[in-house]
Amino acid sequence: MMASEMTEIENSEKHEHKDKQLIAVIYPDGLFMLDWQATNQKLDTGVIALQIEIDKQNQQNSERFWFWLGLVRGSEGLSESLGYLIRLAGAFVRKLVQNPDIELLREQAIVEIDDEEIAEFIQNAPYMIGMQYLDIHWIEKAWESIHDAYKNRIQSYSGSIAQLFMESESPIHFVGRVYFHLVENKKEGEYPFSFLSTYAAELSPEGKSRHLPLKNALLEYGENSRKLLELLSTVHKASEQSDFIAELVESGDIFYPIGLTVEEAYTFLKEVAQYEEAGILCRIPKWWKNKSDSLKLSVSIGDKQPSYVNTEALLGFDAALWLGGDAISKAELQQLLAEEEGLAFIKGKWVEVNHKRLQEALKAYEQAQQWNDNSSLTLIDAMRMKLSASKLLKVSEEVVELDISNGEWLESVMNRLRHPNELESLVSVGADFHADLRVYQERGLNWLHLMKTIGLGACLADDMGLGKTIQVIALLNYVRTRNQEKALLVVPASLIGNWMSEIGKFAPSLRYYVYHPSENKEIAEDDGSLETHELFITTYGMLAKYDWLLNRTWDTLILDEAQAIKNPGTKQTKLVKQIKASYRIAMTGTPIENRLADLWSLFDFLNKGLLGTAKEFTQFTKNMRESQDGYARLKQVVSPFILRRLKTDKTIISDLPDKIEMKTYASLTKKQVLLYNKLVKDLQKKIESADEGIERKGLVLGALMRFKQICNHPDQYLGQQMYAEEESGKYARLREICETIYEKRERVIIFTQFKEITESLRSFLEQIFEHKGLVLHGETAVSKRKELVAEFQGKDYVPFMVLSIKAGGVGLNLTSANHVIHFDRWWNPAVENQATDRAFRIGQLKNVIVHKFITQGTVEERIDLMIEAKKKLSDEIVPDIQESWITEMDNEQIMDLMRLSI
Repeated sequence: MMASEMTEIENSEKHEHKDKQLIAVIYPDGLFMLDWQATNQKLDTGVIALQIEIDKQNQQNSERFWFWLGLVRGSEGLSESLGYLIRLAGAFVRKLVQNPDIELLREQAIVEIDDEEIAEFIQNAPYMIGMQYLDIHWIEKAWESIHDAYKNRIQSYSGSIAQLFMESESPIHFVGRVYFHLVENKKEGEYPFSFLSTYAAELSPEGKSRHLPLKNALLEYGENSRKLLELLSTVHKASEQSDFIAELVESGDIFYPIGLTVEEAYTFLKEVAQYEEAGILCRIPKWWKNKSDSLKLSVSIGDKQPSYVNTEALLGFDAALWLGGDAISKAELQQLLAEEEGLAFIKGKWVEVNHKRLQEALKAYEQAQQWNDNSSLTLIDAMRMKLSASKLLKVSEEVVELDISNGEWLESVMNRLRHPNELESLVSVGADFHADLRVYQERGLNWLHLMKTIGLGACLADDMGLGKTIQVIALLNYVRTRNQEKALLVVPASLIGNWMSEIGKFAPSLRYYVYHPSENKEIAEDDGSLETHELFITTYGMLAKYDWLLNRTWDTLILDEAQAIKNPGTKQTKLVKQIKASYRIAMTGTPIENRLADLWSLFDFLNKGLLGTAKEFTQFTKNMRESQDGYARLKQVVSPFILRRLKTDKTIISDLPDKIEMKTYASLTKKQVLLYNKLVKDLQKKIESADEGIERKGLVLGALMRFKQICNHPDQYLGQQMYAEEESGKYARLREICETIYEKRERVIIFTQFKEITESLRSFLEQIFEHKGLVLHGETAVSKRKELVAEFQGKDYVPFMVLSIKAGGVGLNLTSANHVIHFDRWWNPAVENQATDRAFRIGQLKNVIVHKFITQGTVEERIDLMIEAKKKLSDEIVPDIQESWITEMDNEQIMDLMRLSI
């Protein structure tokens, strides 16, 4: 291939990905997937090219990819999730090159990661898709994979390890075989420290280096040998940067143990980074390694319970100075400032006397004392302190460590919020509630009530299928039996039917009123509904029309599908945030871990000020890459306000079935209503004049099919090809469910009995998933079917497959999917179950969620109710002759079945 052709291909790839970011999605057992995601960030060509190269390496060389990733130079401009993988792989490589015997050991080199390092990787992980799988086991498995990737690469490489790194253009420096040691002398006197140089001699039979004093090298190699010069190359490199080391080399003291004065030891410790850069391994006292702990300002907030508990309650706090792990008074610190800089032996420990750090600590302490005298903190202020303490106290955390902790009372409150499993069961479901909550749902109810009691906004983010709706209905029903409160529920228009159905099923005494023209035509502020109902349901779109909803203060405000407010700049989000409420709940099945901007917008609604202003939060997130604990602090702040349980967590949900079936209700659009009613009238005329027998059966079954088509989409019934999303309630529901599936990078199979709609569904779903999907129907060649199944089951992310139920309902193994959607109903449980079993079968490792679409108020809803009634009366299943049993009804029964009831 000519160079010009190659450049053209590279340029086209860059153009294809210019608005996309490569992200990492975490899966169990140390596995991950790389995926392209649209981004608003402006990426430079260098970052785009690096992303493309990373993706190619992953595709082409997966068994070595982890090690290759460890050689990537920096992660500037890359997604946080991909940067995390690079940091993990890079940690392995850095440890690898710290082994002075790497050239001798090659693939036999062992690189270990300890428990403390694993904990840090988990604690400081960024928000990313699948982070629920990120635990000790995941890190250990990933580390094992990096080890294997390194071995695979070295076994097939004939050159030296150093050459391999040079080829990769990695900026990693290999260590030499010389070590510098600095230790404390127990004897007091002029030389309280000792210095010693050692070197790694030949390997023992066990494959380990023997460390010998450097003077032994003179005997082993001779003073003028080439081997000695090679050994000392790192020492000479360090001496070029350090007068202290140069003097030791010139005097020959570098070969012998010597005592160091306090001043000399201080010089050595300050220059350690230079020595390590030259390739010398340094062994120094722990108190210097952890010198950030040697000077610290600690602030403890909320030791005592305030007189009343809500978000306006004022909390006190205490500030204290610590040096070398011991408390130090302001007077003692001022006394230290009068001493010379260097090392000081205080209270039996060596500490650094650094005037700049001491002055900053003193200034921050005085600021904290002044602040405490003049003001107190609310609960939100207290939580926010973990993110913004350095700004409030006007101190740089690079100079002085700040330790912000909850006092005894506040920590007890936060512990209850973070651990709902340990909450006392103080709340019931209320009177006339027609369901038994699962244990985790009861805990969710108690957690929501506790948040309401305190007045903190709550994010109910349980996994899809775990029953967020029933938990909120249970809370509303409990409140109904205790207080005369008013709650406003804001939902997407497509979910109105779902909520009405669930309330009717579980809490029929909960009086609700729908502020939407689909349910009530004449709506006004003074129509009396506010006095006679407890719950008011409206949509995001109606808030602009019913602006009086924004003027009153609601006792509870609930957002369903709260990802609708993830973009803070939209008119819809701004309207929602104008609504006044004493208590706020956000419900979302979409992982909120994916985009930090979404997280800020959500919390700006739930608990305004917790994450600061948008500008402050943006600055904080920019600094997080440089801060070792930035993500850990952010998680500490937001985790008490988020309740997220997962279907995969058997410790929380041990009795959850492996297959969760749920009815998903959709509303008809205006166009669907018009077509449906017209078809009802036409059927009534024809059926009354039709002869009994085949003609009448044909009329009924033909009308039934056309009703299904209208419920799917008007264009399917009309034979048109536009399929506009806004003209079908089912398409709107399909979007909401599939957006959640895509956010988690899971897979779904969609069944329909109509071949003619499969291509429309494919086109619609490809917009949502931003990936190509597959279609299989009766006209798909038998030879092609195996290829489609293999592609869907393969490593590459193929998010969906649309199947006609006749062609795909049997014989296929599609266990990569853990969601099944019956877009239109076969009305034969046996046939539907057989289709569902394409995913729910041996080889499926996840819980399968089955969504059965039902259009509210139509023949679909009535037939579903009839089937459910049959199941309750006996074990009898609707006959296998499809819908023919419907034709046995008389004319009046058939028209009652078909007639629209909205």
